[in-house]
Formats: sequence, C-alpha cells, structure tokens
Amino acid sequence: MDNNLKQLIHLTVNDEIQAIIVEPHWTLSKVLRNDCGHTGLKEACGEGACGACTVLIDGVAVPSCMVLAVEQEGKKIETIEGLSKDGHLHPIQEAWLEEYGAQCGFCSPGMIMSTKSLLANKPNPTDDEIKEALGGNICICNNYEHILNAVRTAAKKLTQNGGGAA
Repeated sequence: MDNNLKQLIHLTVNDEIQAIIVEPHWTLSKVLRNDCGHTGLKEACGEGACGACTVLIDGVAVPSCMVLAVEQEGKKIETIEGLSKDGHLHPIQEAWLEEYGAQCGFCSPGMIMSTKSLLANKPNPTDDEIKEALGGNICICNNYEHILNAVRTAAKKLTQNGGGAA
C-alpha cells in the first residue's frame, strides 16, 4: 500500500493515549494487537460473529474486528488488560476464576468485556438479560452454564463492593 495513505492517529486505550501510524483500512483489533500490544483480545472470525475480539468503546461492547481504527479517535477504548489494577483482578475476573468461567480461555476476554458493559448498565441482570448481552460471544467449549454463574457472581461482587459499578 502507498505510504502516503498512512496516517497518524491517537487512541485512548485503557486511559493511556497512544500515537500510532495506521492505514485507513486497518481494523481496531489489528491495531490493538499488533501496534499497541493488547493481545488479550483474540482475533478469530474477522466478521463480528464470535465476540473473541470484544472491547469496550465508550462503555459499549463492540467486536473490534468490525470497526476501523481511524474512526476511534476521541473515544475511550477499554481492553481486558485495562481491568486489573495495581496487581489485583477486577471482580468480574475474580468471578470468572471462582466459577470456572474459562475452559480453554479463548472466549474469556470477550465474554468478560461484554459482562462489564452489561453490569455497568444493569447491576442485577436476569438470566435472559445476561444471555442477550453475551449473545454475540461464542464459547467453543460450550461452557455456558459456568459463564452464566460467573456473571451472576460478578454482579453480586460488584453490588457488595459499592453500588454495582462495573
């Protein structure tokens, strides 16, 4: 590709601004993994069907393979790497471990990010609301019952830790 088409963008990822030179057709998932080093999100289907690359953009769960990096300037992007603070897991991550939410772990980052978006808006979701919020995420291990338990446990943890803010 012609280097004249490359452009400098600034992405705010996990509260840090990063300057990156990108091509206009590069997806956010490609840039986050290859240029920013955020390999927690996984690239799988490349068409928004599996949820493995889900990140939060301005608090909304989005498959990052479906959005262009150049369109994300000025938006707040959060990846799985941004959840733990000072060496401590986020309550959602703790719940995933406690409830065996991960088998192979490939879907976990996307599932956890979708859960964070859900619980930020619905601190005490019903099972149907959980299933709807995670509907764009596929677990190839068929670990859905443990994942549902993990979301329920995360909701309880967040509610006990001060009002449910995910």
